Amino acid sequence: MTLAIAAVMFMLVLDGSILNTSLPAIAASQGVPPLALSAVVTAYLLAASAVLPLSSWLGERHGLRKMFLIGVGVFTLASLLCGLAQTPAQLVLARVVQGIGGGLLLPLGRTMALRGAGKQDIVGIQALLVWPALFGPVLGPPLGGLLSTYASWRWNFLLNVPIGLIGMLLLSRWVPRDTPGTPRPFDLIGFIGAAGGLTLFIGGVEWVSHDVGAAQGRLAPWACGLAGLAVLVWTVRHLSRAKHPVVSLSPFEQHSFAIATTGGTLASTAIQSTPFLLPLLFQLGMGKDAVSAGAMLLPYFAANLGMKTVTTPILHRFGFRRVMIGAGLISALSIAAFALVDAQTPWALLIGLLIVSGASRSMSMTAINTLAVSELPQHQLGASSTLAAISSQVAGAMGVAVGALVLAVMAHLGGREQLAVSDFSAAFLVVAALNALALLQFRRLARNAGADILRPKGART
Repeated sequence: MTLAIAAVMFMLVLDGSILNTSLPAIAASQGVPPLALSAVVTAYLLAASAVLPLSSWLGERHGLRKMFLIGVGVFTLASLLCGLAQTPAQLVLARVVQGIGGGLLLPLGRTMALRGAGKQDIVGIQALLVWPALFGPVLGPPLGGLLSTYASWRWNFLLNVPIGLIGMLLLSRWVPRDTPGTPRPFDLIGFIGAAGGLTLFIGGVEWVSHDVGAAQGRLAPWACGLAGLAVLVWTVRHLSRAKHPVVSLSPFEQHSFAIATTGGTLASTAIQSTPFLLPLLFQLGMGKDAVSAGAMLLPYFAANLGMKTVTTPILHRFGFRRVMIGAGLISALSIAAFALVDAQTPWALLIGLLIVSGASRSMSMTAINTLAVSELPQHQLGASSTLAAISSQVAGAMGVAVGALVLAVMAHLGGREQLAVSDFSAAFLVVAALNALALLQFRRLARNAGADILRPKGART
């Protein structure tokens, strides 16, 4: 069951990361400038952000399995419509529908996978659930470049159709039906605040990342993001006081969840920024084409994959606190080391750096996501999954925005229209600093944090 859910999650994350390299080809086929299609990316993010706060309530009211299958069906159908779209307007509309399906999948899938799991099974389950978020951003750019160059950009979306259909078949067969819980009152005010705040904030962040090079209109995206942040602050106050909040904040009462989520958002912002910056560095800083730049990320991907075989033994041997601090420190240092990379960097050294960065990235995210649920009771899994999905969505948008913003500022300060290697050096150093800030949070963990889920099965407590 967990593998089937992880496969659906991989389709979801891959779809989000595959599109950026295909926008020029899509724009050329539609006869519009590439920047005119930025709405194709933004529309999906905003639709998914609006649905996220509602997912937990829908799962409780109608059943997790039913709503997850509906989400897969909506996402798959919308992918088909994207692939068949004949105009930019049709494509954007189909992406909105796709985002609605995607907004349901991430939190509901995590809740389904963890529901009823024993404490000692959580590490293995989380290792499977984390790999889509790790591999999708790495595989997406080269796959998007290959499909757009040698086939058609439409296959970026049509590829989801057979995966989605197979996923629905496997889920229908292997995931047991669940009985919907007692319906709780719908928190309309909380939903409007959470959906509106997330839409404004993530939309503003995305706007900043696409508008940093514009000569005018720079105030509007910042105002949008700040307005969203203000709405979210107000919504948090409402949710903490509401009798039946649309998204419960009770998981934050658990120390491990609070630390893993706040520190994890910083770490994830840095980790998700790196796959955005690296292909640009390889293309604009080292003169590689899109396909070659994507292929250069293969060691990064291989290290992510290889690390999964040793994640559980390492956590059992050293514990969460030491692993999160150690892996986080290695991740921050390796990201900072990319600031020294240029066209003269020896291949062996670059490959070694990619492997170290990919491995530490994989270890960090598995440990963070596993610790977050280590002390939570079953009835808080739905809320924690929604909060984790919101954190991931925010971190993904922030990762791209921070990288793009630093690049644009450095190019502007240098009086250049084209990016230089030095601009990427500054971006990697800023991203590494964000990763290092997460370590301050992880140091607050107790030395035995998450020890219960690391005990051998059958061990006495």
